[in-house]
Amino acid sequence: MRIQDYLQFGVFILLLISLTPFVGIYLYKVFTGESFLVTRLLGWLERLAYKFSGINPLDSMDWRAYAVALLAFHLAGLMLTLVVQVLQGYLPLNPQNLAGVPWHLALNTAVSFVTNTDWQSYTPEATMSNLTQMTVLGVQNFVSAATGITVLLALTRGIVNRKEKNLGNFWVDLTRASIYVLLPICIVYALFLLTQGVIQTYAADVEVITLEGLKQKIALGPVASQVAIKMLGTNGGGFFNANSAHPFENSTPLSNFVQMLSIFVIPAGLTFMYGKMTSAKRHGWILFATMLIFFVTLTSLSLWSEFQTNPVFNRVALMEGKETRFGVFNSVLFSTVTTSASCGAVNAMHASLTPLSGGVALLNMMLGEVVFGGVGAGLYGMLLFVLLTVFLAGLMVGRTPEYMGKKIEAREMTMVLLAILAPCAVILLESAVSVVNPAALSSLANNGPHGLSEILYAFTSSAANNGSAFAGLNANTQYFNLTTAFAMLIGRFAIIFPLLAVAGSLAEKKYSPPSAGTFSTDSTIFAVLLAAVIVIIGALTFFPALTLGPIVEHFLMRAGRIF
Repeated sequence: MRIQDYLQFGVFILLLISLTPFVGIYLYKVFTGESFLVTRLLGWLERLAYKFSGINPLDSMDWRAYAVALLAFHLAGLMLTLVVQVLQGYLPLNPQNLAGVPWHLALNTAVSFVTNTDWQSYTPEATMSNLTQMTVLGVQNFVSAATGITVLLALTRGIVNRKEKNLGNFWVDLTRASIYVLLPICIVYALFLLTQGVIQTYAADVEVITLEGLKQKIALGPVASQVAIKMLGTNGGGFFNANSAHPFENSTPLSNFVQMLSIFVIPAGLTFMYGKMTSAKRHGWILFATMLIFFVTLTSLSLWSEFQTNPVFNRVALMEGKETRFGVFNSVLFSTVTTSASCGAVNAMHASLTPLSGGVALLNMMLGEVVFGGVGAGLYGMLLFVLLTVFLAGLMVGRTPEYMGKKIEAREMTMVLLAILAPCAVILLESAVSVVNPAALSSLANNGPHGLSEILYAFTSSAANNGSAFAGLNANTQYFNLTTAFAMLIGRFAIIFPLLAVAGSLAEKKYSPPSAGTFSTDSTIFAVLLAAVIVIIGALTFFPALTLGPIVEHFLMRAGRIF
């Protein structure tokens, strides 16, 4: 690594730490209903949304009503996204005259964008029209990200409410997250991207003559607006198949740096907002610090592996599959950022990483993407582990566990364990079936442990609602379109609904003031215990699969074998 690589990594961390309280205060003001410049400027839009939808913003919902509203909204969005894809050949804003999308691919894509996964088993510029990209896919980029924030807000209210048993209003939370957070920031972000050379146009493809004298069609489209929300909303779906390695999506070293930073900025800010809402700012910083330590540690391991001499080629930092404009360091950093968050945007082929670097990308997702994670989803995933940690700590000292003055009992732990284990189960079960299924094996580009990693990565990325691809696997088949769609649904809603049930249960509990026996959640000891619980669960669940994939491939590579 060069000195400028170390400096860039340091600047990245410092900027993330510095931005966290500012973003957190902004989010706190939005979701507590404070009046400030942005809400005064855009308040008319929020009121207009309530007027035309018939929503009473003063209504409050219990957890069941909140869950039903969330489910109904996403079912409607899924059906609309599916229909537009199938009928896009008859719809306007289709300058390439692209045909309708096959049903199984349309279903997979609809599920993918509704669940904030944005897994793409197709070539976007050759499959989706401008209308499809801008409307149903673009809208889902906003509202799926906003949904993650709404669930976090509901859980936070369940924890802090002392008299009110309801969790707020799903429609109000969704509207405020979209209008005051995602929309204004994305407008500014898209304008910045335009200054860097990211395109925004409705023009059709252009035909050019290459240096070899051959004709080539270059796809165009409304890209900057899509890139802004794909990064800020931790969506990840690229306008182009090359994603953030495409110069029309990611044009300069500055745009590359800002795109990586923007993936983390809202998830990090939410930790500060949570600390402020719960009147436990130090606890919020403990959560942030735990996430940051995981990120720095795993990124350092990935970089160490990539910059070791490869005995097969007797070279370090191989460029194959990496972003040639920005270098190996930026490809590796991008891979750890995007898999730590449930983003999925990539600027390199993860299959071209060293086995350990690819294994780090897998592990980031297998841990539940709680290392900052998705917008809202990362923090509510981390809070699952917080509740589990508090429960275990209480059992160790022979005392009823408490968190923020609320007792954690069997009902809450049943839901917590369901939410933690459901994605793990679908990853391992579908991977196990696929490694003996000819319909899956025929899609592999590699044999041996690398082939296992291709399958394992596909289902891990889907169930973790990440959406990044390992590359090398032909996922656009009926088998993978249906199985990964199922994994995405489990990875999203098998966490959300148990979590809302936990929020409802906690809201009904009486508040108990802290006592001498209360386990402190704002100490270094708690941070260490929390990290240990996350590692133990990840290790016990996925270590055998990782051993058969990237770990054994690493040792075979050291012996001179590649796959």
